[in-house]
Amino acid sequence: MNELFFIYNDQFFISGTPVISAGNRSLRYGDGLFETMRLYNGQIRNVDFHFERLFKGLSDLQFEIKKSFSAEFLIKKIDALLKKNRHEENARIRLMVFRGDGGIFDLQNNSPHYIIETWSLPGKIELNTNGLDIDVFPASRKSCDQFSSLKTNNYLPYAMAGLFAKKNKLNDAILLNTRERVCESAIANIFIIQDENIFTPPLSEGCVAGIMRRCLLEQKVFKQFHISEKELSVEEVLNADECFLTNSIHPVRWVKNFGEKKYKNQKVIEIFQCVLNNME
Repeated sequence: MNELFFIYNDQFFISGTPVISAGNRSLRYGDGLFETMRLYNGQIRNVDFHFERLFKGLSDLQFEIKKSFSAEFLIKKIDALLKKNRHEENARIRLMVFRGDGGIFDLQNNSPHYIIETWSLPGKIELNTNGLDIDVFPASRKSCDQFSSLKTNNYLPYAMAGLFAKKNKLNDAILLNTRERVCESAIANIFIIQDENIFTPPLSEGCVAGIMRRCLLEQKVFKQFHISEKELSVEEVLNADECFLTNSIHPVRWVKNFGEKKYKNQKVIEIFQCVLNNME
């Protein structure tokens, strides 16, 4: 097995090498953002959407961005790491941007630091034929504010939802917002199908502005379905015909069971095929 490397602020390091101090604001406070991207057949999928979201988030978090710290600069660094790790065809890419050392009121500066990591992925994307088992994570409610749509390094509700899912032998867990409505899952946006309609919660409900979510809403890859945003109660999700989750690594995953509810997957199979065809 080849030894893997990561990049920290322009330099290559062997995976596992410590590079940040105990005073780092990301470690202390979760002060930063991250992007998870999929390299598929040698191309970063939806790369423009990823960097648009990243730089909007950096602006919202009041980073001071120099012209040299651009999408083009970061893509070159990603390409260099993919080559060094021999992940040039199919890979998962994680880019984390964060501030340096400092306390709440006495940060050293607002300039971005960054880490890039890559991992190999299979070349074939397939629908999960077994279906996912999910349920509501009861211990947290996600806020609906200016920062709720960002992929921040402060990921505690999702991390705890993941632990809940593992403990209860689930594949994922659904987070509710402070209005007691369905927000998203621990690692994905949620969609339901009712008749020929596809619904997903709007960003005002507190969900992360997912890239695949955006693709489905904007690219209109479904001719036979009408897709739109809608506030979703738990009861509405339980009464849906079918349910699926989306993220950049797994474009469509079929949900089979939500608690005691069992879903079909006839239309999810059609949706998956549409998304896959659009990626080719």
